[in-house]
Amino acid sequence: MSVPAEEPGNPAHAIFERFLRAGECREVLGCFLELCQQLGLQGSGLQLYHGLKAALNYWNAKALWSKLDKKAGHKDYDQGTACAGTKCLVVGAGPCGLRAAIELALLGARVVLLEKRDSFSRNNVLHLWPFTIHDLRALGAKKFYGRFCTGTLDHISIRQLQLILLKVALLLGVEVHINVRFEGLVPPTDKAGGWHAVLQPSSSPLTHYEFDVLISAGGGKFVPEGFKRKETRGKLAIGITTNFINRHSRAEVEVAEISGVARIYNQKFFQNLYNKTGIDLENIVYYKDDTHYFVMTAKKQSLLKKGVILQDKADIESLLAPDNVNRDALLSYAKEAANFSTNYCLPDLEFALNHRDLPDVDMFDFTCMTRSENAALVQEHNGSRVLLGLVGDCLVEPFWPLGTGVARGFLAAFDAAWMVRRWAAGTPPLEVLAERESIYQRLSQTSPDNTNKNVSQYSIDPATRYPNINLQAIKASQVRDLYLVGMVEVDHKRKSNARLSTAVCEELLSWCQASTAGYPGVAVTNFSTSWTSGLALCALIHRFRPDLVDFDSIDPQDAIQTHQMLLDIAEQELGIQPVLSSAEMATLTEPDCLDLITYLSHFYQIFGTSPEVEVSKKPLSPPGTRGAILFLSKLQKSRNLAHKRSQVRDPHPHPRDTLDSAHELPQATGMDPGQVGPWENSDACYFCGRRVYIVERASAEGRFFHRGCFQCRRCGATLRLGDYAFDEEDGNFYCSLHYPNPASMDLPREEASALPDGDADAAARPPSDDGRSCVSPMEWAPSPLQPTPAAPEAGEEPGDVEDTADTGDIEEQELLAQPGGDVREEEVPRAELQGAAEEGEETGGRRKIILTPLEKLSLSTLNLTSEAEPESPLKPARLRLQAAPGALPALRQGQGAWKEEEEEEKIDMEKEEEKEEEEEDTGLGIMKDLPREEEKYPSWKRTLARRTRESQMKRFCRAQAIQRRLEEIEVTFRELEQQGIKLEKLLRDENGKSVADQQTQWTNQLLYLVQKKNNLMTEESDLMIAVQELKLEEQQCQLDEKLRSYMNKEDALKTPEDEKAEQEILKQLVEVVNKRNILIQLQEEKRLSELRA
Repeated sequence: MSVPAEEPGNPAHAIFERFLRAGECREVLGCFLELCQQLGLQGSGLQLYHGLKAALNYWNAKALWSKLDKKAGHKDYDQGTACAGTKCLVVGAGPCGLRAAIELALLGARVVLLEKRDSFSRNNVLHLWPFTIHDLRALGAKKFYGRFCTGTLDHISIRQLQLILLKVALLLGVEVHINVRFEGLVPPTDKAGGWHAVLQPSSSPLTHYEFDVLISAGGGKFVPEGFKRKETRGKLAIGITTNFINRHSRAEVEVAEISGVARIYNQKFFQNLYNKTGIDLENIVYYKDDTHYFVMTAKKQSLLKKGVILQDKADIESLLAPDNVNRDALLSYAKEAANFSTNYCLPDLEFALNHRDLPDVDMFDFTCMTRSENAALVQEHNGSRVLLGLVGDCLVEPFWPLGTGVARGFLAAFDAAWMVRRWAAGTPPLEVLAERESIYQRLSQTSPDNTNKNVSQYSIDPATRYPNINLQAIKASQVRDLYLVGMVEVDHKRKSNARLSTAVCEELLSWCQASTAGYPGVAVTNFSTSWTSGLALCALIHRFRPDLVDFDSIDPQDAIQTHQMLLDIAEQELGIQPVLSSAEMATLTEPDCLDLITYLSHFYQIFGTSPEVEVSKKPLSPPGTRGAILFLSKLQKSRNLAHKRSQVRDPHPHPRDTLDSAHELPQATGMDPGQVGPWENSDACYFCGRRVYIVERASAEGRFFHRGCFQCRRCGATLRLGDYAFDEEDGNFYCSLHYPNPASMDLPREEASALPDGDADAAARPPSDDGRSCVSPMEWAPSPLQPTPAAPEAGEEPGDVEDTADTGDIEEQELLAQPGGDVREEEVPRAELQGAAEEGEETGGRRKIILTPLEKLSLSTLNLTSEAEPESPLKPARLRLQAAPGALPALRQGQGAWKEEEEEEKIDMEKEEEKEEEEEDTGLGIMKDLPREEEKYPSWKRTLARRTRESQMKRFCRAQAIQRRLEEIEVTFRELEQQGIKLEKLLRDENGKSVADQQTQWTNQLLYLVQKKNNLMTEESDLMIAVQELKLEEQQCQLDEKLRSYMNKEDALKTPEDEKAEQEILKQLVEVVNKRNILIQLQEEKRLSELRA
């Protein structure tokens, strides 16, 4: 940072300037103490703040006083008297602890803050939500840090954020003590005493400080006694953070940040990274602040192969222990990943140093995420009460890829301050706790999209932040266990497990008998021989869904064919996966009855309370919950059909073929009747050959296997139902990236990498003279376009990029990295390019048009996130094309809300930029020597760039949330499988002598586990549908940016190859948009079918 050329003549003014610019914790505290001594001020709280205002009549201070006065004047603070007389102790000077201390000080409380360290050394960068940016600006952040959120920046390093908040807290009278460790509470010894803290060193004068409120912000590893933590566990997740020195050179400024890219929707970028470097990642983020900050999730096998981890160990703590990590290999790994992801455009990367003067690279485990079961409690002893509250990581440990840590931490700080305000107002303790827990229920679900949009109105009042919040959701009677009297520790009893299902075999048999009564040739008396002909299963399906099967056409003599047809119908029309093969169904014996009971229980789940059949029990789960499974089954079938069609008649099918075929009858895709393969033994895994028990059994394409064995034949990636490709010729399963041409998918090692994400400004930059760009290789000098298919190749997922032609194509590599935005569904076009325009009837006829270059450009700006035409600062009008008729209901549904949101964003954007310009004029001038994008691009371009980054971050966060939940589901699956295997072994134990009652109990328990598995499969299927949406969004964004690079080129400079490439990309873009329309239509059908059910 540059220092002003002239120091003020007044000593106090000079000290204040040094205080503003101080960059270390000790320096800040020293300057503030010196300033108070110079002005002759003592005391704490708002009294000290008012003394500073009166004594420091300095122009640079006045601008800060005006901001803080405006903040302190809010009605929630009652002019600083709302908590007068309340004494608070805040533990931890992290961002959340400091933010909570500031709010308590504004309420008029006496606030003492303890910090065990004496320096702020965390360079890691935090993503900021819009409300946190506004909140920090209102506290005068730009007075302390002039580069705060300039241009498109929406992040800040932890160290800088702590410095800003520390300075504000000191000005508002918070007493800050460093090198003091909190170790526990000391209750009052008599009725006249109060609560104290056990501190280290014990000689600290604060050991005598009595307080009635304790706010803990000490981090995830420190939680005061009385609070209970709960844990969610996913698959092994190893994160790596690294910081490189930022010299703020022009070359560094021009390198685009990476808001976040995830493997779940951009497999090709990570495949490129692996092919060239051997580094295997799940995601990566890159921010520029004081440092170049990278954070990524690495796969364990990659770390082992690269020599970062020396030995594989089962225990995570031992795996990542310092003696099992090669530090030099770790530095090389992080640097190589950083270089590749930025296309080697960051010059001379040099590691920043941490507080131990070592390269700032860290590897950590975030497999387990913890959160507190409650946000507050009250302890009473000898008639004295203390209110305990949690904020920050000790309340909810953030999942770093979501970028929610500081935002939800600030929200929790506001909630804690509101709780203290209610406490100080004399509200009964149980009511305070009940209200706090009601608010806490909302915290983990908060995002910029579901909090109030008018961030300028945010305050500590929860109603200003959370829409439609119910502050009485939890009653006072429900939080009695959070009020602790004496030294008795609260007994946190775990909630009892859900009541086991009472659907015993006899009841299921009775239901099957009642459901099949009256059908000729059907007599259900057991769960074996009664079902071998197939007539009983056909009658069961026909009873509830007569539209799916013609009972009279069934041939009981061909049992295998009949069962295969029925299994296909149940899977593709009802979402019920087979448990037995058709051959096994046709030869059922008594030992197989357990498999059939499990299979029929799925029908009972769906149809158990149909009004046509009287049953004594409710179904195990509500009807319609299998809609997501059914939807994915249809989607998978449509891909298989499209593949077959392309092989027979058309190598380039129309995009509707890949989704519309989902409406066709399932018989079209079944196996040949009577065909029995080696995989038709449901007890043996198709992949490994080992035994597959009922609860762990999964199936696809008639094959049965362990979930863990369901992997891509080419790369070993885990596959999930609804997101795989199957080659009937070789009988292998593949991920979409390695199908249908597995051998051609390895990209050349020498091929240049590309950014998975980029700055929106890049698309508007003119071609550079030397042809070199740090945004994407050869972005402005594309090679002749290789033939690119207009629709997915056979077997390819609708969500995958349609560029499976020549994998050595440089343009394909460029395409995967381009940024983009979120296209609103209500504006999605459905049109066909024709040689001439044809007007359609207004009553639903399709309008066929030809696009002019200006209209093409308008089409390319549908995502609202990138630049418009360079000639005009106004956004070009959007091109509205005729939408698919079937998709219109779904499109109209969110149209009004979207328009309202867009208008609000526009207003907020304008206000934000006005404030930014005003504060720039009165800032510290620390930016004047740095290259600034404000000098190159007008505000409207910066605004569009910011929106691009926001859409990228939203997509990345959605992907990471989905990925995390899928991993948690996988862990839960494994736990259920272990329990189910144990039960099945007991039930099948031929030598066992268990009594009938015990057999019934075990069967009930097994069916209960199957029910839980089914519910998890439904949730997993919902998540996989969301993955399909993400893939289509990403593909559209990539094509949009690719198209923009051609359209920004002057027509006179375009070659015939360029024009052909432009038309081809435009055609692909329209096809992708059509797919999104169809996906919306199918999801709407799924929703309506569940409502009807």
